[in-house]
Amino acid sequence: MANSQHINFAIAYDFDGTLSNHNMQEYDFIPKLGLTPKEFWKEAEELSKKHNADPILAYMFLMLKKAKAADLPIRRDDFVNDGRSITLFPGVDTWFERINRYGEQLNITVEHYIISSGIKEIIEGSSIFTKFKQVFASSFMYDANGVACWPSRAINYTTKTQYLFRINKGAFDESENRMVNEYIPDEDRNIPFNRMVFIGDGSTDIPCFRVMRNLGGYSIAVYDDNIPGAKERVKKICANGKRSSLIFKTDYSENSPIELAVKAILNKSRAEEELLQLQKETRAEFGIEEQ
Repeated sequence: MANSQHINFAIAYDFDGTLSNHNMQEYDFIPKLGLTPKEFWKEAEELSKKHNADPILAYMFLMLKKAKAADLPIRRDDFVNDGRSITLFPGVDTWFERINRYGEQLNITVEHYIISSGIKEIIEGSSIFTKFKQVFASSFMYDANGVACWPSRAINYTTKTQYLFRINKGAFDESENRMVNEYIPDEDRNIPFNRMVFIGDGSTDIPCFRVMRNLGGYSIAVYDDNIPGAKERVKKICANGKRSSLIFKTDYSENSPIELAVKAILNKSRAEEELLQLQKETRAEFGIEEQ
């Protein structure tokens, strides 16, 4: 591949249930409140319904409310420390190096991104945070004393799709919306959709699955086979083939089915780029203008 043109490729992941086996708040934060995960999420759901509120904003508000009532410190570092307890699915800890190394053999740089409704500060404490070029996730504002006081960003199931376009266009400044909304010719975009994969596990990922499929990218649905009914739920999500045609267990070990699938997609991207270059060379040789 020494003479092949270098290309970039992006893999975007949900986090909870995709790379980690529980919601990130359940490892450390919720237990410190003296609640079970079931109790916390039930109250968050009731709060959302009572106020007709976005479920993500509702759970973030409840985090702050419950922490204050329990006299639990909620500075940025406290959330980061909560993330140190996160456990990952098999093979995730070495996944990024293996995929990057395979990409390098094809003269492809693989970039990894998170698009999550979870808390960015907690993800920062995880052992894999440094593996990502960018983490797009919900987060908090902090007051003059450094205490979390208000959501600064809440990413729900539909706003997740915005970040696929940010990756596609290279619009990484989340406070700036001009670039993500303006027209950019396909050839000038950061990473085209046909060189992007989105990996997610649940119903909140359906809009991203659809966007990727509709725009020429790839969608992979994953499930934890240790959870009763998880396989059937993800099968139902992907039943019509318009969301995701690839479904795998959350096993990222070497030579696992999901690794083989991603490598096959990388091979396909390399082959498509080689064919495109041959087409351009042929048209140039015969003086045929590009259309």
